[in-house]
Amino acid sequence: MQSNSNPLERDEVDRLIAAWKRERPDLDLSPLAVLSRITRIARHLDIARRDAFGDLENWGFDVLAALRRAGEPHQLSPGQLMQETMVTSGTMTNRLDRLEELQLITREQDPDDGRGSLVTLTKTGMRAVDSALEDLLENERELLGTLSAGDRETLAELLSKLVTEFDEN
Repeated sequence: MQSNSNPLERDEVDRLIAAWKRERPDLDLSPLAVLSRITRIARHLDIARRDAFGDLENWGFDVLAALRRAGEPHQLSPGQLMQETMVTSGTMTNRLDRLEELQLITREQDPDDGRGSLVTLTKTGMRAVDSALEDLLENERELLGTLSAGDRETLAELLSKLVTEFDEN
Protein backbone atom coordinates (compact mmCIF):
# COMPACT_ATOMS: atom_id res chain seq x y z
CA MET A 1 0.00 0.00 0.00
CA GLN A 2 1.25 3.48 -0.85
CA SER A 3 2.02 5.94 1.91
CA ASN A 4 -0.34 8.79 2.58
CA SER A 5 1.19 11.73 0.73
CA ASN A 6 -2.00 13.72 0.25
CA PRO A 7 -2.83 15.89 3.31
CA LEU A 8 -6.52 15.83 2.26
CA GLU A 9 -6.59 12.09 2.90
CA ARG A 10 -7.24 12.00 6.65
CA ASP A 11 -8.13 8.33 6.97
CA GLU A 12 -8.66 5.10 5.07
CA VAL A 13 -12.06 6.24 3.78
CA ASP A 14 -10.49 9.31 2.18
CA ARG A 15 -7.92 7.03 0.51
CA LEU A 16 -10.67 4.74 -0.79
CA ILE A 17 -12.67 7.66 -2.13
CA ALA A 18 -9.59 9.13 -3.84
CA ALA A 19 -8.97 5.79 -5.55
CA TRP A 20 -12.60 5.57 -6.68
CA LYS A 21 -12.50 9.17 -7.96
CA ARG A 22 -9.48 8.24 -10.04
CA GLU A 23 -11.19 5.14 -11.42
CA ARG A 24 -14.78 6.43 -11.61
CA PRO A 25 -14.75 10.24 -11.80
CA ASP A 26 -18.31 10.09 -13.16
CA LEU A 27 -19.81 8.98 -9.82
CA ASP A 28 -20.92 11.04 -6.82
CA LEU A 29 -18.98 9.30 -4.05
CA SER A 30 -20.18 11.56 -1.21
CA PRO A 31 -22.31 8.82 0.45
CA LEU A 32 -19.12 6.82 1.02
CA ALA A 33 -17.63 9.68 3.04
CA VAL A 34 -20.37 9.28 5.65
CA LEU A 35 -21.58 5.70 5.51
CA SER A 36 -18.20 3.99 5.12
CA ARG A 37 -17.08 5.79 8.26
CA ILE A 38 -20.24 4.72 10.07
CA THR A 39 -19.52 1.12 9.03
CA ARG A 40 -15.95 1.35 10.33
CA ILE A 41 -17.11 2.91 13.60
CA ALA A 42 -19.73 0.15 13.95
CA ARG A 43 -16.96 -2.46 13.74
CA HIS A 44 -15.09 -0.76 16.57
CA LEU A 45 -18.32 -0.46 18.56
CA ASP A 46 -19.02 -4.18 18.10
CA ILE A 47 -15.59 -4.96 19.58
CA ALA A 48 -16.16 -2.53 22.47
CA ARG A 49 -19.52 -4.15 23.19
CA ARG A 50 -18.12 -7.67 23.09
CA ASP A 51 -15.45 -6.58 25.56
CA ALA A 52 -18.00 -4.88 27.84
CA PHE A 53 -20.58 -7.66 27.76
CA GLY A 54 -18.20 -10.59 28.21
CA ASP A 55 -20.19 -13.81 28.54
CA LEU A 56 -23.49 -11.92 28.41
CA GLU A 57 -23.41 -11.35 24.62
CA ASN A 58 -25.22 -8.52 22.82
CA TRP A 59 -28.63 -10.19 22.78
CA GLY A 60 -28.47 -10.98 26.50
CA PHE A 61 -27.56 -7.40 27.30
CA ASP A 62 -30.45 -6.16 25.14
CA VAL A 63 -33.01 -8.21 27.07
CA LEU A 64 -31.59 -7.45 30.51
CA ALA A 65 -31.24 -3.75 29.65
CA ALA A 66 -34.89 -3.58 28.58
CA LEU A 67 -35.91 -5.03 31.93
CA ARG A 68 -33.57 -2.70 33.82
CA ARG A 69 -34.91 0.38 32.01
CA ALA A 70 -38.48 -0.66 32.81
CA GLY A 71 -37.93 0.43 36.43
CA GLU A 72 -39.24 -1.30 39.53
CA PRO A 73 -40.14 -4.13 39.60
CA HIS A 74 -37.95 -4.56 36.45
CA GLN A 75 -40.59 -6.71 34.84
CA LEU A 76 -42.05 -6.95 31.33
CA SER A 77 -44.10 -9.40 29.34
CA PRO A 78 -42.38 -11.39 26.58
CA GLY A 79 -44.40 -9.34 24.07
CA GLN A 80 -43.06 -6.10 25.50
CA LEU A 81 -39.53 -7.51 25.37
CA MET A 82 -40.06 -8.49 21.73
CA GLN A 83 -41.02 -4.88 20.95
CA GLU A 84 -38.07 -3.50 22.90
CA THR A 85 -35.53 -5.78 21.23
CA MET A 86 -37.20 -6.16 17.81
CA VAL A 87 -37.07 -9.97 17.64
CA THR A 88 -39.61 -12.68 16.87
CA SER A 89 -41.50 -14.74 19.41
CA GLY A 90 -39.39 -17.85 18.84
CA THR A 91 -36.16 -15.91 19.18
CA MET A 92 -37.37 -14.28 22.38
CA THR A 93 -38.39 -17.63 23.85
CA ASN A 94 -34.89 -19.02 23.19
CA ARG A 95 -33.28 -15.96 24.72
CA LEU A 96 -35.46 -16.09 27.81
CA ASP A 97 -34.77 -19.82 28.23
CA ARG A 98 -31.03 -19.14 28.18
CA LEU A 99 -31.21 -16.16 30.55
CA GLU A 100 -33.38 -18.15 32.95
CA GLU A 101 -30.84 -21.00 32.93
CA LEU A 102 -28.19 -18.43 33.89
CA GLN A 103 -30.48 -17.20 36.69
CA LEU A 104 -30.48 -13.67 35.29
CA ILE A 105 -34.28 -13.58 34.94
CA THR A 106 -37.33 -15.39 36.28
CA ARG A 107 -40.62 -16.08 34.52
CA GLU A 108 -43.96 -16.37 36.23
CA GLN A 109 -47.60 -16.35 35.25
CA ASP A 110 -49.10 -12.90 34.79
CA PRO A 111 -51.70 -12.51 37.58
CA ASP A 112 -53.74 -10.18 35.34
CA ASP A 113 -53.64 -12.53 32.32
CA GLY A 114 -53.77 -16.26 32.98
CA ARG A 115 -52.38 -17.01 29.51
CA GLY A 116 -49.47 -14.59 29.76
CA SER A 117 -46.26 -14.49 31.69
CA LEU A 118 -44.01 -11.85 33.19
CA VAL A 119 -40.24 -11.76 32.97
CA THR A 120 -38.42 -10.28 35.96
CA LEU A 121 -34.79 -9.28 36.32
CA THR A 122 -33.06 -11.11 39.19
CA LYS A 123 -30.50 -9.52 41.52
CA THR A 124 -27.80 -11.41 39.61
CA GLY A 125 -29.23 -10.10 36.35
CA MET A 126 -29.29 -6.57 37.76
CA ARG A 127 -25.61 -6.77 38.72
CA ALA A 128 -24.72 -8.23 35.31
CA VAL A 129 -26.52 -5.57 33.28
CA ASP A 130 -25.32 -2.71 35.49
CA SER A 131 -21.72 -3.87 35.25
CA ALA A 132 -21.97 -4.39 31.48
CA LEU A 133 -23.47 -0.91 31.03
CA GLU A 134 -20.71 0.72 33.07
CA ASP A 135 -18.04 -1.10 31.04
CA LEU A 136 -19.80 -0.23 27.78
CA LEU A 137 -19.99 3.46 28.62
CA GLU A 138 -16.30 3.51 29.52
CA ASN A 139 -15.44 1.84 26.20
CA GLU A 140 -17.71 4.18 24.26
CA ARG A 141 -16.22 7.26 25.95
CA GLU A 142 -12.82 6.05 24.74
CA LEU A 143 -14.17 5.64 21.19
CA LEU A 144 -15.44 9.23 21.26
CA GLY A 145 -12.38 10.58 23.06
CA THR A 146 -11.17 12.78 20.20
CA LEU A 147 -14.47 14.68 20.07
CA SER A 148 -15.35 17.61 22.30
CA ALA A 149 -18.66 17.61 24.15
CA GLY A 150 -20.03 20.02 21.54
CA ASP A 151 -18.85 17.82 18.69
CA ARG A 152 -20.51 14.78 20.31
CA GLU A 153 -23.76 16.71 20.69
CA THR A 154 -23.66 17.87 17.05
CA LEU A 155 -22.85 14.38 15.82
CA ALA A 156 -25.67 12.90 17.93
CA GLU A 157 -28.13 15.39 16.44
CA LEU A 158 -27.02 14.64 12.88
CA LEU A 159 -27.14 10.88 13.40
CA SER A 160 -30.58 11.21 15.00
CA LYS A 161 -31.80 13.04 11.92
CA LEU A 162 -30.44 10.23 9.74
CA VAL A 163 -31.68 7.28 11.82
CA THR A 164 -35.18 8.77 12.12
CA GLU A 165 -35.72 7.93 8.45
CA PHE A 166 -35.00 4.26 9.12
CA ASP A 167 -36.97 4.06 12.36
CA GLU A 168 -40.09 5.51 10.76
CA ASN A 169 -40.17 2.88 8.01
